[in-house]
Amino acid sequence: MNREMLMLVDAISREKNVERDLVFGAVESALAQATKKLYQGDVDIRVAMDRDTGEYETFRRWLVVPDEAGLQNPDAEEMLMDAKERLSDVEEGEYIEESVESLPIGRIGAMAAKQVILQKIRDAEREMLLSDFLARGDKIFVGSVKRMDKGDIIVESGRVEGRLRRSEMIPKENLRNADRVRAMIMEVDTTLRGAPIILSRSAPEFMIELFRQEVPEIEQGLLEIKSCARDPGSRAKIAVVSHDKRVDPIGTCVGVRGTRVNAVTNELAGERVDIVLWSEDPAQFVIGA
Repeated sequence: MNREMLMLVDAISREKNVERDLVFGAVESALAQATKKLYQGDVDIRVAMDRDTGEYETFRRWLVVPDEAGLQNPDAEEMLMDAKERLSDVEEGEYIEESVESLPIGRIGAMAAKQVILQKIRDAEREMLLSDFLARGDKIFVGSVKRMDKGDIIVESGRVEGRLRRSEMIPKENLRNADRVRAMIMEVDTTLRGAPIILSRSAPEFMIELFRQEVPEIEQGLLEIKSCARDPGSRAKIAVVSHDKRVDPIGTCVGVRGTRVNAVTNELAGERVDIVLWSEDPAQFVIGA
């Protein structure tokens, strides 16, 4: 069976074009998951598989927690005082392990094992794609509408998906499948399956970022958007200030013949944008607004 497991690992590695170690990790996870079902409580199981022979060992383990914290999960935690009786040099945050009988791979079935392994690989690929995407540091998510999910719109960019909730859409905006969409990345929620990037088209931050892309002087530090208020889809107001006396903040944001502000308006379904001069003097600022 160990030889068959090695052949399965190699086959999946070639088929999915992933590292063998990733497949081994998925196998270990599948075995640990199956072994865990043999216990009554919420135990923690670790499986360690030899990458050369396919032999594997199984361990039940307990996380060592501070004595004063108490046990949140007695099936998978042990207080430091008790843990030191078993292993004198153990520290908080480490694990106490106990070898247990390994579950034969045949017990979970070859096909079932392969399905679990493939799911683990898909999860790992998803995490890798998400990590690579976030490493780019983009603030605006650019993609196309892929599908609807309980009222939310799932937007796809490459192989990464973002979720645009109904509450974060521009009112009366009608997005259809394959429509191109730009939206602000608000947060990443890895507990959501499929589309962990939470998007918004109605947030003030989205308008600010659109102006940042349309007006190079903002990125260069010559201009600054001090505040932004929106009634999404209807009208908005931004307050700008110039850090260079030679640069007109309002005219620069408007652009020649309104090209810059119109680009933002078009992206926001016709939302009218008023650009006002910001002032440290509240009275002067109100007059300008």
